[in-house]
Amino acid sequence: MPSSSKKNSKKPTARGTKATRTTNKKNTKPTQGARQRRVKETETLRAAEQPPAEIREAIAQEEKQPLSVAATPQEDIQKIRESAQRLGIELDEDEALQWLTQMAVQDKNEITIDAKNFVYGAKVAILDFSPANLEYFRRIGKIVAIPDKAGVIETALALSGSAAQSKIQTNPGDADFFQRVNIQAPTREEAVKILADAMRSKALDTLRGTDYQFLSLKFGTHAEDAKRGAKPIKKGSPMTWYAHDLTMGKFEVELADGTKKAISWDQGMADPGWTKLDWIVADSQRGQLANASNLLDVTWEAPNGEIVPLDGFIDPYFQEIYLDAGSVPIFSKLVRHVDEGALDKYVTDLEHEVYKYLVKHPNYGKVAKRSYNIFRLTDRYAEAAYIRELFDEPTTALYRVWSLFETLSGAQTPDSKLDRVALLKQYDQLIEQVVVNTEGEKEIRIVRALMRARDESLGLQPVVESLEQKFSAPREDVMEILNEYFHDLLYGFQPIAEFLEEIRQRQYD
Repeated sequence: MPSSSKKNSKKPTARGTKATRTTNKKNTKPTQGARQRRVKETETLRAAEQPPAEIREAIAQEEKQPLSVAATPQEDIQKIRESAQRLGIELDEDEALQWLTQMAVQDKNEITIDAKNFVYGAKVAILDFSPANLEYFRRIGKIVAIPDKAGVIETALALSGSAAQSKIQTNPGDADFFQRVNIQAPTREEAVKILADAMRSKALDTLRGTDYQFLSLKFGTHAEDAKRGAKPIKKGSPMTWYAHDLTMGKFEVELADGTKKAISWDQGMADPGWTKLDWIVADSQRGQLANASNLLDVTWEAPNGEIVPLDGFIDPYFQEIYLDAGSVPIFSKLVRHVDEGALDKYVTDLEHEVYKYLVKHPNYGKVAKRSYNIFRLTDRYAEAAYIRELFDEPTTALYRVWSLFETLSGAQTPDSKLDRVALLKQYDQLIEQVVVNTEGEKEIRIVRALMRARDESLGLQPVVESLEQKFSAPREDVMEILNEYFHDLLYGFQPIAEFLEEIRQRQYD
């Protein structure tokens, strides 16, 4: 889909169709397992000695009713075409039809290897991945990956999030990685110690350079409520370690009674919990900055060969692109232990996140991304194909602008060694994207903030306030534009509107 024609696409100004909770029965695909449940219930009733006459009649009537038939790719395209034309979305029907046809015959658990590019992953994930930026991501992978250690640590590194869906998400906000880390050790305690040493070493070795700057890592779990500075900390939340904390081996919190308490690195080993590392990375050739994260899924392999996840759960693999086909053996060994209900849990977790970004912290861009993954994994291909078209519209370039406000704030620290050419090029690119995709007062505010920050980084203006403060209002402006865009177009397709309203009505703790 050529970007030039996209820029002329008409942006909707009115809110989309109001959602109702009425289900469109004609186009609804039966829930997986419905036939099996119906047969089982029927057999149970028939087994009774004398079923009541009204139940026998109900069974007979239900057996006469045909099950709903899934729509064909051509029928799905027709539904998408109608909404796309009404909302001013440019639809590449050939590409959409090809994707729908491919998805209709995929086994979601099937793993495939792209021999040409030496990557692998679930076949449904490979369909969304473009190798165009593969070498760029592999360079970042060398910065963020926990290294293997013969006979002790074996790993498999993958792209995840929007970076793994580069064929459709042409403006990913971050460079998200996922790494399976299997530790061979005599005891669980020794495995945790090996993990702790590997994470701390990785962070200290990559604190700052011309193409990277360490931000923080998550390791350990808080055992009680506390406060760190002005930020409250809940019991059970992950411990966050910044560069200074790692150098000192500790940080300080304030307990509920006002007393101070030092948290040592060793205390994090009691319950490592959720483990993740974050950096800012720079590419001077592209003139780009990005937040790069590496989420670890850590397992302990006992001497008897038993595989034990350190956080209690081995993650599924439905949205990962593994960057080295040589890691297939370790991947295969670990995913054999993925729970049979992993797909259902993955979808349930995504639905919870959709709820969070619909109700708790409105962010319709994240709603769209998570809904897309739900739809493609639950056979709702028309809805998924429709959302694919939204990601390619020019306005979505602002999603990267929104993400980079935080990236730039973290990059301009006094001890930063990030390449300044990349930094300045990134400012220029952001200003151009804002000018192309916004107008009016919002455009003026956003551009002024970016130009002022760029001039400060060059030393042309004195630093009056932090970038976090400077970018606060422009960041809200960009989010407002994105929320309007994604809200209107998501609710403009009735099946998605019904899905979102069903999620909105749920009750979560």
